[in-house]
Amino acid sequence: MKTFEYRGFDASGRAAKGLVEALDVKDARERLAGRDILPERIHPVGESRVRPHRLFRDDFGLPARAMAYREIGALVRSGLPLAQVLEVLISAPEMGDSRSKLADIRDRVREGSSFADALVRSSPKVGAFEKAVIEVGERSGTLDEVLSRLAGFLDEQQTISERIQTALIYPAIVFSVAVAVAVLMLGLLIPRVTKLLEESSIPLPLLTRVALGAGHWILPVLLAILAAGVLAAAVFRRRMKTDPGWSERVDRKLFRLPWFSRGYTALMNLRFARTLSILIRGGVPLVEGFAMAGRATGNAWITRLAVDGAESVRQGKSLAESVRLIEPLSLSLPGWIQVGEASGKLGDLLDNAAGRFQQQWEKSVARSLTVLEPVLVLGVGVFVLLVALSILLPILTLNRTLM
Repeated sequence: MKTFEYRGFDASGRAAKGLVEALDVKDARERLAGRDILPERIHPVGESRVRPHRLFRDDFGLPARAMAYREIGALVRSGLPLAQVLEVLISAPEMGDSRSKLADIRDRVREGSSFADALVRSSPKVGAFEKAVIEVGERSGTLDEVLSRLAGFLDEQQTISERIQTALIYPAIVFSVAVAVAVLMLGLLIPRVTKLLEESSIPLPLLTRVALGAGHWILPVLLAILAAGVLAAAVFRRRMKTDPGWSERVDRKLFRLPWFSRGYTALMNLRFARTLSILIRGGVPLVEGFAMAGRATGNAWITRLAVDGAESVRQGKSLAESVRLIEPLSLSLPGWIQVGEASGKLGDLLDNAAGRFQQQWEKSVARSLTVLEPVLVLGVGVFVLLVALSILLPILTLNRTLM
């Protein structure tokens, strides 16, 4: 049995949509006909389709995944099988548009896929970190605990994301208005004022001449920059997926970017420590857990170094010494691990370290936002001032001439 998503009309002519389990499309239509539903469109839930009304909708984003993980964890803890848990969530109205994703995941689980593999194959939004953590839960038999921890982490991610978006709303509005004003003034108003001054044989100020020159190329350049940016982003994403060596070099340079590197390093340490703690508590062997924790960071460079570090642990080196060889994790995390190894409470120490790195990360993000907003506003203000002066200066010159 497969799950199909349909849109159509019921017997009273009202729009209807939902999910139906059937052997194939023909069987699905027959089942819907038995419910007095005339389907207009029907397709398997796993089939990728982009419709205009969903182009900018995030059906399985961070909030939806966090809710799903939390509910799945609670139901698994009650003793229900995973397929039955997903069945319960699919019938829950509060899951909204995520129900089609959950139905696809349920179908894949029924076919024998693991929950982690089914998630990744159903939704590209599920990253390496989430997959690695869920794999740990499945292997260790602690899926309920893992999903609860993961849901909390995603909630924290969403909170930070919302704070960033909220902080950028005002600068974004100001910047958009400034660009619109600049296009209007440079492309329309300044040329007309300049034409009037040229007829009066009045020399143009340098700032006005620069603005007049900018008015001729501002629209073509903006369009060219926009097109080049979209093309570069597409090429960059494709190469990151297809070229592991290049992806590793890019990820390595992220730790050297000014202002960004400190918060990013704290985030990588946070992911590594939290994932490794979950792995150890779940009973996963340390060698295997080391490599999986590195992969959970989502950074290709750390992933490769973690694989090498896991091999050194296999050969008898301590975990703290192996982590110290991973440059982004070598500052304070090895000290926490060393204390944990000595006391026999490695899981607790890793949790404490993760909490410390989370505080550093949140402070770094808050500090960056505090600085970014006034810088953007100041830059836009200076730009608008220069445009205004380029218009006012020739007008003042004309007034002095007439007087």
